[in-house]
Amino acid sequence: MSLGKILIAEDDNDINHLISDVLTREGYTVTQAFSGTEAKLYWNSETFDLLLCDLMLPGMTGEELVAEITAKQTAAIIVISAKNTVMDKVDLLKLGASDYMTKPFDIEELLARVEVQLRKERSVSGDEDDALIWNGLSLSEDRYSAQVDGVDIRLTAREFGILQLLLSNPSKVFTKENIFASVWGETEFIDENTVNVHMSNIRGKLGKVAPDREFVETIWGIGFKMKN
Repeated sequence: MSLGKILIAEDDNDINHLISDVLTREGYTVTQAFSGTEAKLYWNSETFDLLLCDLMLPGMTGEELVAEITAKQTAAIIVISAKNTVMDKVDLLKLGASDYMTKPFDIEELLARVEVQLRKERSVSGDEDDALIWNGLSLSEDRYSAQVDGVDIRLTAREFGILQLLLSNPSKVFTKENIFASVWGETEFIDENTVNVHMSNIRGKLGKVAPDREFVETIWGIGFKMKN
């Protein structure tokens, strides 16, 4: 279950792999490019939801890549660059970039900005599905958002995927293997503690808003389901 396809255009090997590893862990499908020319080839041959783009790229600069893409289509693009003057930012935003982050950057901030851009893209697309609702918990698959009694809940991509799976069939008991295979996209189930930790985080976040309610029920020895 992928939360979106993201293309990374970054020639620094360490930064590229760091971003890729974190986004993949969060549930995104990631393609890595290490030059502007390579990124252009990927962008023209596949469909992506978002581009993360450095500026000082070999082969084709980030400015040239952004200009070529935005001349043909509206696209979600976050520039990540060591260029940090106001004019650098203004020029790229005018060129068509959606957002601009300067290096060094905080990976949690990048994740938040990625979520914002993808949420905007889904909103602009106009594709609307009914929200998944259960006992005051509302999960919007299109806006990638969650609420309890109208109060926004900030979820990670994995947490959202788990709730999305449970709410897709509230009366069904999902094993930890089911959850891991669906949300992580992995067929080999290695560590059940991974699912337990994410489930604990979900309960903690929901419990802060509605401490009197239990949304997810543990079926001991089997797995989890939505609580009636």
